[in-house]
Amino acid sequence: MKSLPVSYRLAVTSRVLAALFGGYLLAALASICMSLWLPMPRAEAVVSGMMTSFLVYLVAVLWCFASRSAWQAWLGLLVPGLVLAAFGGLGYWLGQA
Repeated sequence: MKSLPVSYRLAVTSRVLAALFGGYLLAALASICMSLWLPMPRAEAVVSGMMTSFLVYLVAVLWCFASRSAWQAWLGLLVPGLVLAAFGGLGYWLGQA
């Protein structure tokens, strides 16, 4: 039986790590942004953000395995993560004033 090349194994491992950790980080950032920016009472915004974070995590995992390369998977999580982190930081900063 012929084994798979090491480069393929590393690419799959990178996608799995991106899906697990990058997806979790993206979902957490989306939850934080929604709880800070939704125009509703704080408790309802937090619950809505937490419920939506499950969908964000699902889409992130699907993205990681649907992209053409592991680099594209990581980049597809990094760019929205930076945008969400900026909006989360801005919401936190404006909320402290």
